[in-house]
Amino acid sequence: MEHAQGAHTAVDAVYRSDWGRIVASLIRQVGDFDVAEDAAQEAFAAAVDQWPAAGVPEAPRAWIIKTARHKAIDRIRRRVNLGEKLDVYAATESTRVVDEPDYDPDQIPDDRLRLIFTCCHPALSLEAQVALTLRTLGGLETEEIARAFLVPVATMAQRLVRAKGKIRDAHIPYSVPETGDMPARLDAVLTVIYLIFTEGYAPTRGEALVRTDLCAEAIRLGRVVRSLLTPAPPAEVTGLLALMLLHDSRREARLDEGGDLVLLEDQDRRRWNRAQITEALPLVAEALRGDAGPFALQAAIAAVHCRAARPENTDWPEIVRLYDLLERAQPSPVVSLNRAAAVAMVDGPRPALALIDALAAGGELDRYHLLHAARADLLRRLGADADAARSYARALELATNDAERRFLERRLREVQPAAAPARTPSAS
Repeated sequence: MEHAQGAHTAVDAVYRSDWGRIVASLIRQVGDFDVAEDAAQEAFAAAVDQWPAAGVPEAPRAWIIKTARHKAIDRIRRRVNLGEKLDVYAATESTRVVDEPDYDPDQIPDDRLRLIFTCCHPALSLEAQVALTLRTLGGLETEEIARAFLVPVATMAQRLVRAKGKIRDAHIPYSVPETGDMPARLDAVLTVIYLIFTEGYAPTRGEALVRTDLCAEAIRLGRVVRSLLTPAPPAEVTGLLALMLLHDSRREARLDEGGDLVLLEDQDRRRWNRAQITEALPLVAEALRGDAGPFALQAAIAAVHCRAARPENTDWPEIVRLYDLLERAQPSPVVSLNRAAAVAMVDGPRPALALIDALAAGGELDRYHLLHAARADLLRRLGADADAARSYARALELATNDAERRFLERRLREVQPAAAPARTPSAS
């Protein structure tokens, strides 16, 4: 049993850390997104069946790639005449001519960056670019991506199917573009990298509050993209890297010894990664000297927090000012929700509650658990415990991350101390 558990743990570890590498490698080899993804899934299923008895291989990722490649060829054999397909494939591979790009190819360490630029081809809509990269590179399930976009799962599934079909039918090349062609894809690439980071920093599902593998991968990709655009990277590229470094610097302080969520104002700031903060702050200043966009402004907000030695030293009026700029640069209900939280720190909970109630009335964030959690917290601070309990219950109904659910359960108990224990709503 222990041996089997170790094998299953190894499979899960490879899936979490190497899904993007594996799928990217397979797409390069077989040239088909669906075949690559399905073959990778089959290879992981084979590992679950075989590794408990045979033992974990010395090179687990290589085992998965080799197994998946064989399964991909089997899929091709079933779909078309094997001889014809393999002959075409062999001829294509042996005669392919690739123009030399105008950057050092050693800067592209593996297939993942090729994949992200393929997914972010301007022939696809921005939403499709982001969703497809999160699915293929980040290994996120369709439901998780739908939650990130606040759209129904069926809508996201259709979007992914159409994006893959467009790449196939338009023969979009699996390559990193020339540096002169990068600006047309850069906004989508940066959005994708940040959403990968966000899924690592606040996973939509599971026990872990942080998936360090996704955070590290996003930061690595951010560094690579910035290096490609040196010596004059756009402000948003620099701002994104700074933003991720600053958020990630607080990782170790976000959980207590029992693995439960610790709010920003309660974190032990001695546990923040000062080396990352020291690296990031000059990047923030550099980004703000340029044409500061949403990532640069978010990095500036994070920098205000990281400069404060104690929570009471936080310059909340400056944060509100930066959110005002961010709302103009990137108007969205989520930005407005975050601004309302900052307003509460400056003007108190009642004005902030009015802002959040207006957002709630709009309906766009009705299934966003953080809206209801923020509203509940303001009501709790105002002493409206019954209303706060209803909002905490709604947040619990929507939250799917275990650490966040435990935090919300504690808050719910605090505002209904005399009541019988509430039945925890099931995750939707």
